[in-house]
Amino acid sequence: MSIQTRRRRERAERERMIIVAARELAEAEGWEAVTTRRLAERIEYSQPVLYSHFKGKDAIMAAVALEGCADLAVDLRTARTSTPDARRAVAEVSTAYITFADRRPALYDAMFGQKVDLPFATPQAPAVLQASFAELAEAIRPHAGSDDLGLLTETFWAALHGLVTLTRGGRTPREQHDRRLALLLARFTH
Repeated sequence: MSIQTRRRRERAERERMIIVAARELAEAEGWEAVTTRRLAERIEYSQPVLYSHFKGKDAIMAAVALEGCADLAVDLRTARTSTPDARRAVAEVSTAYITFADRRPALYDAMFGQKVDLPFATPQAPAVLQASFAELAEAIRPHAGSDDLGLLTETFWAALHGLVTLTRGGRTPREQHDRRLALLLARFTH
């Protein structure tokens, strides 16, 4: 193995360590607890080493968000393809989305709650952002009729995100979640 190959591998491993440490710290204490100083301590490297990988906390959060979108796309694809029934597929995708948000609140927050420098909803959006959106769109496609699929998918996503956010924030009672989701699904799959 060449020295350059080893250095690239070590750099990739350090970058991975930074992302994992940020996710773990955010899940344990929230994003406000994630600082470059604390991350440097956790991975046992200096802050300048962190800055050689990322410009700062925002860039780390964007990397975490990208990783989360890749994970979400896998979950949504698995849910969507678990049934040939189009109505059931939307329900499965919805449940997978909400479960992801509930199971990984800090990751979900990095993806959709924090300000990150990622080009959402543009042709320049990274492939993983497009993949997670595409899974939602594929679930909605059989129900779109003459509606614009992109706009309908954005509206459906906004509704799911609203359910997650309002329930998590205690604005809507958790015990009514299943009824709210059933109403949403009935409107989108009629």
